[in-house]
Amino acid sequence: MLSYDYETQPYDHQRKALEDSWAAEFYALLMEMGTGKTKVAIDTMGVLYEAGKIKAALVIAPKGVYDNWVKGEIPIHLPKRIPRQIVRWTPAKTQKFENELKDFIVDRDPKLKVFVMNVEAFSTDRGLDAAEAFLYQNPDNLVVVDESTTIKNRKAARTKNIIALQKRAKYRRILTGSPITKSPMDLFSQCNFLAEKALGFNSYYAFQARYANVQKRTMGHRSFQQIMGYRRLDELSDKLDRFSNRVLKEDCLDLPAKVYIRREVTFTPEQERLYRQMQKLALAKLESGELATTASVLTQIMRLQQICCGHLQPDEGPIKEVKNNRMNELLDLTDELQGKAIIWASYTHDIQQIASALRDRFGPEAVATYYGETPQDERQEIVERFQQKDNPLRFFVGQPKTGGYGITLTAANTVIYYSNSYDLEIRLQSEDRAHRIGQTNKVTYVDLVTPGTIDEKILGALRSKIDVASEVLGEDARDWLS
Repeated sequence: MLSYDYETQPYDHQRKALEDSWAAEFYALLMEMGTGKTKVAIDTMGVLYEAGKIKAALVIAPKGVYDNWVKGEIPIHLPKRIPRQIVRWTPAKTQKFENELKDFIVDRDPKLKVFVMNVEAFSTDRGLDAAEAFLYQNPDNLVVVDESTTIKNRKAARTKNIIALQKRAKYRRILTGSPITKSPMDLFSQCNFLAEKALGFNSYYAFQARYANVQKRTMGHRSFQQIMGYRRLDELSDKLDRFSNRVLKEDCLDLPAKVYIRREVTFTPEQERLYRQMQKLALAKLESGELATTASVLTQIMRLQQICCGHLQPDEGPIKEVKNNRMNELLDLTDELQGKAIIWASYTHDIQQIASALRDRFGPEAVATYYGETPQDERQEIVERFQQKDNPLRFFVGQPKTGGYGITLTAANTVIYYSNSYDLEIRLQSEDRAHRIGQTNKVTYVDLVTPGTIDEKILGALRSKIDVASEVLGEDARDWLS
């Protein structure tokens, strides 16, 4: 039995995962979204530090997640008795940050040093150099790759660079709920980071020859090997079981009925410019010269939320796209999901864009939309198809004011809010489409949020059971825009 004084008490499945894995040189925490794999990784960090095994940790996570390690997860779960110094990677190259980073890397202070980087940084020499220097100067370390499917593409520069860190990583962990998103071949790079022969092969082609049926194909003057199917998957699963812990929500009897997760989305420069204009002046000028103005605080809030989502309705003419990162964050999120999901969006434009992107990624049969323009005689048929376990319809993309009432969508145990309604009743009703009689699993709710914007204020109000539309009509209305 592991002796460790937890900062936050683990659920039984988290305690077991930690006890099974903490001392292992490498390990895969294959825990479905909402089951708390981040806490297990942070507890591993704490146990290894207090056992004198590590003095530093490098955390690599996607853009939408890595800030949450710094601001949310580590402060909550790492025991306060453990002295720590945390540095968050900054893409912008400033002299101030470069000096801070240099001092941090070479500092010999006995504090636990935690360096949190976004996975995208490893597409650059600067990011790789910083990570390698950190591990070289701090050899007693733990390296965690969160949402490790981001390194499934063995040909990508970031995958090659992260795998190269293995030689300097004393302890290694990968975290993901869906290690296989498209093909069992996805496993190779993720496990190759853990150990060169974790699955018994240091060559991808040898791995492929063992577990895939390939056929030589020719197109024009080019020939290539095409995967036609897979084999020996039971053997592959047995190998993976030796260094992994698989946790599904349906198996976690100790989890609460609802689990809430936040995924952060950063602004593009164009969004930042438009948002600050609309925030200060109650108008925004698009690059094309068109103006979007507002006549009330509530309309101004709506315009700010539209900018966060990646579009803006000018006073005249059609909706204009604003370059944004939200759609990519949503697509990254869907790659991590098990089973079916509901995606709620407040704006018709977003629903159409989401559906189009998901169809391109998963096929036309995988997506259905449910909003004001959905014909009445098709609505019940969509719900029935979604509820059928073996039906290929995986993603129900809807508008909560249309689909948030009176229908049952218990086939989903993940609900994503691309954007939130201001109306508390609509939020509560839309949450309960999945969480109602007939639901046999825990339900995870994921909110996409741009930090420091109206997204945070709306979500905070809804979580505090405050109706935003009523709140902003009061004397403190302008506080919503500050």
